[in-house]
Amino acid sequence: MKQSERNIQRTLPLDIAVKIASSLQVLDLCSLGSCSQFWRDSCGSDSIWESLTKQRWPSLHSSSFDPNTKGWKEIYIRMHREKAGSAAEVVGFVEQCSLSESIDVGDYQKAIEDLSSMQLSFEDVRMFLFKPKLNVLLNLVGLHYCIFCLEMPADHVMDTLVGCNILERKVHVKWWKLGRWFYGFRMRDESCSCWVSLEDLLTGKGEEVLGVLRRGAVHECTEIECALCASPCEISIAGSTLNSLVLPKHARNGLWDVASDQFIFIRILCQYVV
Repeated sequence: MKQSERNIQRTLPLDIAVKIASSLQVLDLCSLGSCSQFWRDSCGSDSIWESLTKQRWPSLHSSSFDPNTKGWKEIYIRMHREKAGSAAEVVGFVEQCSLSESIDVGDYQKAIEDLSSMQLSFEDVRMFLFKPKLNVLLNLVGLHYCIFCLEMPADHVMDTLVGCNILERKVHVKWWKLGRWFYGFRMRDESCSCWVSLEDLLTGKGEEVLGVLRRGAVHECTEIECALCASPCEISIAGSTLNSLVLPKHARNGLWDVASDQFIFIRILCQYVV
């Protein structure tokens, strides 16, 4: 360390040093704390880590703390590791369910429910799910969770997506609507699909798609899947629709329940080569 830097540290009041450190984000705070013993002590102030902990996890209650925990920095580290482990479980689940580069809406909504039960904060989602290197379906899961579970303002989420460089990433959403009844006859099921960016889902452009994803497979939608944006390699059955497919029961794998005349599940969808 240069002599001038030592002189500054000697003359800098501790409360001013703590004030400087308290204005930093966690990564910058840790970097500053590694510079010298003086800054390590300043950046380790309990008041700083208390503020960071409560800011990141506003719903955190002191009753949930381990009585053996020493100081707010240790609490922050423990919580960070816990949430990182929880997020890793969701990441693993979504990746396992999307090996074909698409995910069924049931699995998609389960991932949302898991995030909610784990009580991940917005900062947790930003750190663990808004990574550019992750599958865009995971970005989508995180976005959905922020909008509907955390009820974050759209402009705040959009600024975060810009900072994470994932705002323009796209997904392909496809769903089937049950055919309408017309004079005692049921019309063919209607196939709907849409390419949307994460930005679209935060604006009016993606309102319909966001509503479909939120409701899931209900009476007006029988099946929904999301796929990555890439070069399409479509698998189709020419001249056939769900209502006109004539296949053995075992071959259809339960695609159509004749007794109840209801659509159950289908995987005939565009597959995407990444």
